[in-house]
Amino acid sequence: MELSVCIKDLKVLEMQGPAQMNIESICFDSRKAAPSCLFVAQKGTQSDGHRYIEDVIAKGAKAIVLEDMPAQLHDDVCYIRVHDSNAALGHLASAWFDYPSKKLELVGVTGTNGKTTIATLLYKMFRAFGYKVGLLSTVCNYIDAKAVPSTHTTPDAYTINQLLAEMVQAGCRYAFMEVSSHSVAQSRIAGLEFVGGIFTNLTHDHLDYHKTVDAYLKAKKAFFDHLPAGAFALTNVDDKNGMVMLQNTKANKYSYSTRTMADFRAKILETHLEGMQLDINGREMHAQFIGRFNVSNLLAVYGAALLLGRKVDETLLVMSTLRPVAGRLEYIRSPKGFIAIVDYAHTPDALHNVLETLQQLEAPHIITVVGAGGNRDKTKRPTMAAEACAMSDTVILTSDNPRFEEPQDILNDMYAGVPVEARSKVLCILDRREAIRTACRLAQKGDLVLVAGKGHENYQEIKGVKHHFDDKEELENECK
Repeated sequence: MELSVCIKDLKVLEMQGPAQMNIESICFDSRKAAPSCLFVAQKGTQSDGHRYIEDVIAKGAKAIVLEDMPAQLHDDVCYIRVHDSNAALGHLASAWFDYPSKKLELVGVTGTNGKTTIATLLYKMFRAFGYKVGLLSTVCNYIDAKAVPSTHTTPDAYTINQLLAEMVQAGCRYAFMEVSSHSVAQSRIAGLEFVGGIFTNLTHDHLDYHKTVDAYLKAKKAFFDHLPAGAFALTNVDDKNGMVMLQNTKANKYSYSTRTMADFRAKILETHLEGMQLDINGREMHAQFIGRFNVSNLLAVYGAALLLGRKVDETLLVMSTLRPVAGRLEYIRSPKGFIAIVDYAHTPDALHNVLETLQQLEAPHIITVVGAGGNRDKTKRPTMAAEACAMSDTVILTSDNPRFEEPQDILNDMYAGVPVEARSKVLCILDRREAIRTACRLAQKGDLVLVAGKGHENYQEIKGVKHHFDDKEELENECK
């Protein structure tokens, strides 16, 4: 591709060197530089791509997009200075793959909790309607029926556009993607054209990266600020930040709620372990989900489907067939008579919501196994433990993904949130397998055992190595 075509969407501040050339590839990882490539020098949280400019030129790079011009320039290399290299990569990747987001009806879902459930249910629903559909998700990416392993909630800009281009090639009409706050702050979604955006909620998470709740909120809001006129912006008005998301958007504004007036409303008529009977905008349906937070998720799915042009009757019919996403309130019945539940809840609010839902089932005892990930937001650890203690009869604090931290240090942080009067019902068991085993041995007929934090994940990350570990597998072994 001609360099001029590659960079036509960039806001170029300065250009030095030959501009007439053919580009064979785009890269932002210096290790992947190749002859005639265009290298994007990004300033990341771990390293600065500007440090590797000489390395990529030695490997044959002919064009460099950067924020700071180097002191020494090569005569045969084109240097293109921009304000934000991260955003530039998004626009470059979009042009490189011939603007795939414009050829799809792309809907983004953002918020602390619920992104995976909503995006995945929309993917399943529109496939049930008979369309070819794409999904970009924490659990797995899909190009219609083809699964593509996922490593991040929202991939890098180049990978996003590559996957969207594959969706277009496969004949997909719709695509649904999770939009993380990191991806907005790092401009990974720059250059994408969305037909709709959904806001779920904003609770305590990712302060290790954003530092303040206000910065976290602004990252979410920026997604809606950039939605185009003609798109839809659908927000959860049960969340105190729901209307904030709509303040500056040019998109058409819509709302959903389980508690107050909104465009899409629902109330729970009846609930049991296998599901709920709901009233949605005056129409009754049975959903194979439990919990008020899942009612919110289903309302977002319902609202988005209607805003994308589907009929009420067909939407409710398909919604009644949908089942929970892997690792979200999945349950296993034990021959001993207790029920074991796996859930991805890894924030205080998510854990509260799950436990509040389980309390409504009026089990004799709720036993909760929970940990916290290493090298992530430390401030939520004591709050997680406090939530577990407030809403469980027995709590077992254990290891999650310690990454490069010492598991005992993480447990100590969590234990600091245990109220003095609750310490008698708290156990600390570092080995997650042993913690799950202990919970199942303590459980009696009618009890509920919740294993929270990892959900669909089938590994434990320890000192940079991923070891196979699946909460659901462990529970199935204990429930035989």
